[in-house]
Amino acid sequence: MIRYALSCEHEHAFEAWFGSSADYDEQSARGLVECPMCASKLIRKQIMAPAVAGTKAAAPSPEMQAVMMEAATRVRKHVEDNFDYVGDRFAREARDIHDGVMPDRGIYGEATPREVRELAEDGIPVAPVPGAPRPKPRLN
Repeated sequence: MIRYALSCEHEHAFEAWFGSSADYDEQSARGLVECPMCASKLIRKQIMAPAVAGTKAAAPSPEMQAVMMEAATRVRKHVEDNFDYVGDRFAREARDIHDGVMPDRGIYGEATPREVRELAEDGIPVAPVPGAPRPKPRLN
């Protein structure tokens, strides 16, 4: 269904619902759309903002959350097991590897948002490592 804001030649404003935009076009062409105030058949559509449903993303189900957390944990473990930890020297090391000053190898560490932005702007690929899972709160 689609709702149109309409008006007639006498500027009477009204709304009407149609099965589709093609339904409106077909009914209007056949003279079946008329003003409810004066019965004029000279009708035009008015400018209106679309009513968009579902703009908020639905929260993932508990099962999907568990799958996502497991995947994030696996990614983090892979990085920790196979990459060199460079601590807060990450930005400098990444730049040196990119520039060929240091040998090519996988690294991880910490960087400020500004350092990450500058690396990305210079074409140096960076990606965040998923955080470690938070411990569950103890109840009593």
